[in-house]
Order: sequence, then C-alpha cells, then structure tokens
Amino acid sequence: MIYYKTLFHLFGRYLDEQRRSDLLDLGTQIVDTAIWQALYEFQKDGVKGAINKMLRHNGCTIADSVGLGKTFEALAIIKYFELRNDKVLVLCPKKLRENWTVYQAQNNSPLNPFVRDRFSYTVLAHTDLSRETGLVGDVDLATLNWGNYDLVVIDESHNFRNSVRGRRDAEGQVVRRSRYERLLEDIIQSGVKTKVLLLSATPVNNDLRDLRNQLLLVTGGVDTAFKESLGIESVEQTLNVAQRTFGEWAQPSGERRTAALLERLSSAFFTLLDELTIARSRTHIKRYYGATIEALGGFPERKRPVALYPVIDSAGLFMDYDKLHDEIANYRLALFNPTRYVKPEFRAQYEQADQRDQKTRYFNQGLREQSLIGMMKVNFLKRLESSVASFAVTLQRTVAKIQALEEQIVRFCALQEATLAVEPPSLDALDPEDEELRDILQVGQRLKFALAHLDVAAWLADLQHDKRQLHSLYLAAKDVDAGRDAKLAQLKALIAAKAQQPTIDKRGHAKRKVLVFTAFADTATYLYQHLSPWARREFGLHVALVTGTGANQTTFGRAGFAEILTNFAPRAKQRDRISTMPQDGEIDLLIATDCISEGQNLQDCDYLVNYDIHWNPVRIIQRFGRIDRLGSVNEAVQLVNFWPTQDLNKYINLKSRVEARMALVDLTATGHDNLLVDQEQLADDLRYRDRQLLRLRDEVLDLEDFSESVALTEFTLDDFRADLVRFLQANRHTLETMPLGLYAVVPAEPVVAPSLRPGVIFCLRQKGPTGEAQIVNPLQPYYLVYVWDDGTVRFSFAQPKQILDLYRMLCADRAAADEALCALFDRATNDGTEMMRYNALLEAAVRDCERRFVKRSAAVLSAGREGVIPTRKQQVRSTDDVELISWLVIQSMA
Repeated sequence: MIYYKTLFHLFGRYLDEQRRSDLLDLGTQIVDTAIWQALYEFQKDGVKGAINKMLRHNGCTIADSVGLGKTFEALAIIKYFELRNDKVLVLCPKKLRENWTVYQAQNNSPLNPFVRDRFSYTVLAHTDLSRETGLVGDVDLATLNWGNYDLVVIDESHNFRNSVRGRRDAEGQVVRRSRYERLLEDIIQSGVKTKVLLLSATPVNNDLRDLRNQLLLVTGGVDTAFKESLGIESVEQTLNVAQRTFGEWAQPSGERRTAALLERLSSAFFTLLDELTIARSRTHIKRYYGATIEALGGFPERKRPVALYPVIDSAGLFMDYDKLHDEIANYRLALFNPTRYVKPEFRAQYEQADQRDQKTRYFNQGLREQSLIGMMKVNFLKRLESSVASFAVTLQRTVAKIQALEEQIVRFCALQEATLAVEPPSLDALDPEDEELRDILQVGQRLKFALAHLDVAAWLADLQHDKRQLHSLYLAAKDVDAGRDAKLAQLKALIAAKAQQPTIDKRGHAKRKVLVFTAFADTATYLYQHLSPWARREFGLHVALVTGTGANQTTFGRAGFAEILTNFAPRAKQRDRISTMPQDGEIDLLIATDCISEGQNLQDCDYLVNYDIHWNPVRIIQRFGRIDRLGSVNEAVQLVNFWPTQDLNKYINLKSRVEARMALVDLTATGHDNLLVDQEQLADDLRYRDRQLLRLRDEVLDLEDFSESVALTEFTLDDFRADLVRFLQANRHTLETMPLGLYAVVPAEPVVAPSLRPGVIFCLRQKGPTGEAQIVNPLQPYYLVYVWDDGTVRFSFAQPKQILDLYRMLCADRAAADEALCALFDRATNDGTEMMRYNALLEAAVRDCERRFVKRSAAVLSAGREGVIPTRKQQVRSTDDVELISWLVIQSMA
C-alpha cells in the first residue's frame, strides 16, 4: 500500500487527465475494436500513455525496444483518433510500406486481421516527400491536400533526425526543399492542427541532438512550445546542454556509469523525455509485467550465436577478403572525383559555387567527393562480404559508368564542344541499396563541371587505369560461380542440417524453418536462384524470396508480400482464420533483405542466419527480433552470423570507413558553427559502435544491453503511473483518506538489486512556494531520496526512476506486512519512541537535497539560459521545510 500511496502523491496531477482518457475510450469505443483486443497488457498501457501525451502536448515518441509491437500500438492509437473522425497519414520507409497498407480497409485484404476496424489512414513513403507529382497507390501527389491531416504517424522517425536544408540558388531562394522541410511546412505547420506520433527503436543515434529535430516536429518547429506547459524555455537549448553533459561523461578517458550521467543531466531534460516519450525494453517488460509475460509463454531462450568465417572461393583462386581490402584501398576511383582535375584558372569559380550553399560551409565539393570515394571503397567490401555475385554486379555497374564517362570525354576531345558538361554520378549510378551513400548524396550541391575547365587528358588516363583494375577484378569474381562459392556451400550445409534434424517446439511440432537475411537484393536473388531448386529437390522445402525491390518469388502459394510472410509464419499470422489462404503446406526457407527486419512477427521460425553482417549493430538486433518474440512456441531461438574474416579488428577498423563517416557527420549535422570540433567525439562513437559489433559475435543483445549506453527507459515514469491507475480502480477512496507519514518495513535482500542495503527511502514534499525549482528537481515539489544506514545517499532526488524501481520491487507484490520484520523494528525503536537513528537519516537526506539542489542549479545556470539562482525560500534547507509523505524502511534480518 505504501508504494501506491507514494505514487498517488507523485503523480496525482495526472489522474484527472487519465480519467478523461478513460471516458474518451468509452465514448469512442476503442476498447471494442479488434486491434485493442489484440494488444498485450503492456501495449495497452503504452497506448493509453501515448494518447495522454498527445492530448497534452500534441505529440509523443514511442521508443519501445525491438520486438515489443510498436506497429500494433500505433494502430491502436490511429484507431482512437479515427474514431474521433480525425484524418491520419502514415509516413514510413518505402521498404516498409506494405507493413502498413495490409491493414487499410480499402485494400480489402484477407490477410488483414483487423478488417472489421475499417482503418482509413493514408500511407506514403518518406521518399514521397521529395515528389510533387505521381501516384502512390490511389493517392495522386499532385492534388493531395498535405495540410489536411489531424495526425501524422512517422515510422522510423530517426530518418528525420537531421533537419537538412533543401537546395538554394545563388540568391538563397529555395530550389528544392528537403524531406524534413516538406514534412514540417506542408503537413505539420499548414492547414489543420496536426498531432505527431514518432515511432523508432533508435530515436537517438550518436547525438542527443538527433532527438531535437524529431521533437521539433511535435512542436511544429516552435522551440518554445513547452515554456508554459513544462517550464522548458527552449527544446534546442535543453538538448544541447544535455549533449554537452553527455559528451563530457562519454570521454574515452572516463568511465561510462549511468548513475553519474543521470546525476548531472538537468531536470528539464528528464521532464522533456518523461512527458514526450514511451520507452520500454525487454528487461523492463519482464520486470513490470512478469506474471502476464509468463502466462503468455514468456520469451524463448537465446542460444549463443554461431559465428562462421567461410572463405570466398573453394578453389582457392580468388584473393581473400583481407588482401582485397588492401588492394581496393589503393584504387583512385577518378569517376567520383572531377574536382581533382579542375584547371587552376577555374578553381575559384567552383569554390564560389560551393560556398553559396550555407549548409556545406565546412564541407566543400572536394571533401564530399573524397568521402564518396571512401564510401564506394567500403561499399565494394560490403558487397563482397555479402556475396561474390553481388560484388561482381557492383564492379560491372561501376565499369559501365566509367565507360559512359569516357565516351563523353572522347566526344569532347573530338568536337571541342565548349558547353559540354558532366556532373558527379547520380545515386542510381552507385548503389541504391546503400543507406550511407544515399546520405552523402542527399546533402550539398551536385555541381556540373564544364569539360573545357578540366584537364581531360589526365582524367581520361586515370579513368582508364581504374577501368582496367576494376574489370580485371570483375572477371575474377565472375569466375567464382555457385560451384566454387564456399559461402553458399556452407549455407547449404546449415539448411540441410536443420531439415534433417529439426527442433521440436512446445507443441511437439518439428521445426525446419530457416530465415536468411542479407543486406542486398542482388545477393538475395542469387541465393534464391541456387537454393530453391536444391532445397525443394533434396528436402521438399518450399522457398520464398522477399526483397522490397523487384518481384518477390516463391515455390508455394501466391508471391505477394503479405502472402509469403503468412505462409512462412502461419501461426503468428493466424492463417487459419483466412479462408482464401491454403491451409496445407507452408514455406520453410525465407530469403529476405531488411525490408522485413522491422514490424514483422515471424516467430514460427526459430533459426535465423545473417548471411552478411550489417555494419549497424541495431539492424542485427532488429533482424533477430523477427523470431525472438514474446509468446513464441519455440523453446529456444538460434542466431547464425557469417563474418568475412576472423580478423574482426581489421574488419571493423577500416580506415576509409572511419574517414568517410567523419566527413558524413560534418556534412549532415546542422546547428553548429564548426562541426570539425565534434570529430573526436565521433571517433569515440564509432569505436563504441564497433565494440558492440564485437560483442554480437558472442552474444545476443538487446539495445539496452550495451552497458556503456543510456537508454531512454531511464527517463520515463509511465509504468509507475500505469501501476497507480490500475490500483485506483478499486482503491481510490483508501488512498485519498490515508494519512501522511505512512511507513512500512521490508527486508534488505541483495538479490532484489545490487544497490540494495539497509536504509530508508524517503518521500518528502517541500512546503510553500518553490519558484522555478522544477528546472532542478524533476518531481518538484516532491523529493525522493534513498539513504543507507551509514548516512550515504545511494540515490538522490535526481534519480527518481531508480528509486521507484526499487520501491516497486520491494513493495508492489507484497499483500501483507512482514510480521517478523515489524517486530524487529518495534524492538529497535522501542515501539517507535526512540527514533533518533531515523531522524538522523532524514536529516542526511535533507542535507543532500540542499547540497545537490545548489550544485545542479549552478550547473544548469552555467550551461544555458534556463538556469536559476536558488533563493532561500526555494530550497530545502532543513526538516522544517518538508512534509514527510512516506518512508520505507529497508531492514536487515540480522
């Protein structure tokens, strides 16, 4: 009871809003919808919390970890607002479009489990923001009223972490807006007032400023939007200050302790994330919804990953990965470097053209080209890591582009056409599947170069040298056919072993399913071509291919995106309810790109192969999240990773890769005077990301398992609010009438938490006016403090999440007092008449509040304009300045 009484005081201001939400739920009949009834308890709590935040602040970020059902949560939120007659737009990556269109009523798909909910939202891709005309399904972009949406749902919102400006002409006039600008101006700022729901498992990449640009979508670009409601003067300033604090904490020479960072971060930052974010991890769900999780069958056991290091060529004639890396590092790749050949007398002209674009003040065309060359070299290696067939395709494509440029130069030399011009290759000329190349090409001007201004003889000589090198390498790669492809042979061995020795699930069914992921459609198609006839002939396995680009293929059923996934995971996709689908037979081998690495439940499968390792470790976790899911019928799940070389240190420390990404940050980040100062931090971030990759060789991790990072779950308190709301349904009167000063005694069991020792958790309420103290104390006017018996403050008022976690673990499931402990406490205090020991601990807690308040005030004041100078009346200086709301005695039995 003491736990809920404490929550009642801390979060009482939210109760009226929660009641309004409950009434609205009944009025709009959300609880009667199919999507609501399909949600787990923790998902329903997340939906309620998100709706409350959206009603209060116009938006919310759902940052639940991989595999916890963000798509279903978003669908429930969409239905809530549709029932209010709101018009909804979903923006998603193009590769994930079918994840959303399958639920639209207009498609009348038999694969839609929520057909009776009649979803009417519009689905567009992020890339559609770059288009003025064209059809997307039945949506005509030329006539679309972009400003007529009451709610916009942005899937994978981290793609908008950079508020990149569009292209401007010499006079600064807009030539073409960026996607971010189009989203902000045409959808959010124009027309009707638009609420914003952001979905991302990784809203923050390397920089807390990533969050700023996403949250500014919620505010409609108004930096001061939360001044009145939350007391936050500036979203940008709050996040900039937090980033500086984070940067100091993350110095290579320092120790990344979460507690130290939380102590230093401002209350404004805590409040901002708590008010606008829903973030739960797998560990978090187990802790707060343990009984529910177990009733649903829990999560499957994660077996240790299998790491494989196949050679490229079983005949031993093709050079190995390490030698190829060294050779490619020396390639010039003049195709991507026209700036190098500009004649001296014309250089100023191109430099001036570059400087007109303000967003590339510190990243000129020459640096851009060098970054592109570095990324292309890396791309060659990534392609080879994927498959020798994909590597050959990329080489062939590059040679063709060199030949086309050679023809232009030869024509110029023959005709001397002074107006003939060239420009760096377009995205289509490079690799449309490479996200980092796409980032580079989206920023900065693509200048046209007049051939008359270039040393074409030197350029042509270098192009011909490159062509000979690349063509020779292409011929060697092309000779490594399926018969010599050692990696393909090893994959066949894995599939054969699984088919011949299937695992048995909880229902006693044999499992032969294998899910193979690759980063590239070229590799996926190559695998399907060589595996489907073999697997069908040798083991009777049905095989399918899903790439997100080009035609899907299958040996069983129809080749539609949703049909393939349903036939691969008939139980998870509830195929038995779809009368138009075949009920006998299913797909056992699915080959896919990352078009299904998010938003899909494929837990019928228990065996996943990463045929190539994505260099972003988050993507690896997302892939595994397709089968590692709550309620799985599998006892365990297995991950198999193909690595290109056993020398992983060399693999993850490619010099060209690091240099290119350093330049990429300079080019894409905004809001700084000189971005070069961030390169040391960037280098550390890359090293940190590489350490994650190394860990993934031996472990299966969640995002929050990277011990050096701080998850957004550290800043959200919604689960405690949800606990309180559930308890209030039957106990409101009891809580409202309970007196202040309530106490309880619980055992100090180290097994509960490593930080648990005998002591007291105090909940105090400051008396009188508190001024602007909420900038310092996230729960103002309440102070939570956990002090050990020796007077050491283990958790201060700056760490309310950690204290409430302990409170919950110690009290939430205890229906009755521990009589033996209570008797021990009574003897120690002479039935409560000798309280000197606890008075001393209370005074220690108050002194700590005073000291930390002054220290945090000074830190916030020095960091930015949101700082406050505490007056005497605004501070807790003695026990006379506070009321004792509750105190929890943590006592040893000894």
